[in-house]
Amino acid sequence: MTPGLEHEVVDRDGHARNVAHLRTLGVELPRIADLADPPSRLKTRAQEIAGVDPDGADARNLFRVHWHNGTDRRSLVDVPEHVVLPEALTGVKARIIVALGNRFPMINAHKVLAAYGCLIPRLLSGAFDVTRHRAVWPSTGNYCRGGVAISKLLGCRSVAVLPEGMSRERFNWLESWVVDPGDIHRTPGTESNVKEIYDACHVLARDEQNLILNQFSEYGNYIMHRAVTGPALERVFAAHAADGRATARAFVCASGSAGTLAAGDWLKRSLGTQTCVVEALECPTLLYNGYGEHNIQGIGDKHVPLIHNVMDTDFVIGVSDRGSDALNLVFNTIAGRSYLSRHRHVGQQGLAALGNLGLSSIANVIGAIKYAKYMALGPDDVVLTVATDGAEMYQSEIEIARAAHFAGEFSEIEAAESFGRHVLGAGIDHVGELTRFDRERIFNLGYYTWVEQQGTSLEDFDRRRDREFWDGLMDFVTVWDGMIANLNAMAG
Repeated sequence: MTPGLEHEVVDRDGHARNVAHLRTLGVELPRIADLADPPSRLKTRAQEIAGVDPDGADARNLFRVHWHNGTDRRSLVDVPEHVVLPEALTGVKARIIVALGNRFPMINAHKVLAAYGCLIPRLLSGAFDVTRHRAVWPSTGNYCRGGVAISKLLGCRSVAVLPEGMSRERFNWLESWVVDPGDIHRTPGTESNVKEIYDACHVLARDEQNLILNQFSEYGNYIMHRAVTGPALERVFAAHAADGRATARAFVCASGSAGTLAAGDWLKRSLGTQTCVVEALECPTLLYNGYGEHNIQGIGDKHVPLIHNVMDTDFVIGVSDRGSDALNLVFNTIAGRSYLSRHRHVGQQGLAALGNLGLSSIANVIGAIKYAKYMALGPDDVVLTVATDGAEMYQSEIEIARAAHFAGEFSEIEAAESFGRHVLGAGIDHVGELTRFDRERIFNLGYYTWVEQQGTSLEDFDRRRDREFWDGLMDFVTVWDGMIANLNAMAG
């Protein structure tokens, strides 16, 4: 049985202790079907928990781990919160629609959904025993925050593992949520130093009390995003397709752990979209088998995640971190917004919406712009993407970028230059339209991480070539929902 794909109770004593623990805490678990379709399944629950603080360590927030939270993060909306970027902000006629991840509870980022999907099968099967295990969350930032949040709601101990170079805001949040400051493990480097995270986890795994929940290889991450994020994005598109003229052309998303890319598999089958992977041009692993370092915080690289369905990927798009750094200043400083208002004629509502875009979200938007230009899309074409988190997670990065790229000065002139270079000047360079042989090359590159370094069997590695394997994973949704219903009943 593949760890993380448990379909039955594997440790009855552990399962019994989990049931007793959740009964004592009065915790009820949401089913995946609930999170996938909140408008029809969670309306009554949303009303019941309207008074619960979405940022509090309250287990009822588990029923908010979905895309249908309103702006207040308490109410329930029929269509997930999103922004349609105007041509004045993108320079292209195609409609670029961005679903907003900062509506999720506790961490203001969608990674809390992935964390729930990774822990749940272990909890339901007894493989994770809340009375003796610590959940270890290796991450480049948001996933470990999501893991710490889910763990705290379930009353269990957790450990966050992330690079020391991540934004100060991430560490501030972690320090306020972990049980012990020693439960935050800082590894060397930044976004590009994923192997260092793995090395730290190998050391932690020597203690049998530590259970590693590696988002890059946990299929629960893929399953949750395909089952929950995919339908959410389809509803967003449907809200803009009532006239019958709109065509969904692509889902564009940075790789990171590749979990969110699973939404592309859903959209490919339901809407016929292409799937485009964004990566940092400073570390072009998928494009050029390259390496390097970058500051598009929220994505990890120098490897191909095990849960990336490479053979169903259509494009790889390189985006420079200079673009995301510079546009973070354009979108979130007085000088930048003044330029957008005075010279791009962006209204107050559009300016306010820019605060929903964090660094990787901006990279997603640039990637969407490059795809639209490459494909010469028109006004009836729609490109879907996600803002994994908002600008509030990167306030400290504004001064860092101002000093690094603009000698400490950022006026309307610098804003105009930045917008011209990274939006209006975004070209079709470093856009790879993948052939079968390109996909094989990228797929094979993953061998060195997963088979040689991480001990995945060659059989388990190779079976990921087939679409049937990925489609078959979705059978676990029904299985896990049945196990959740049983556990809830036993826990009373």
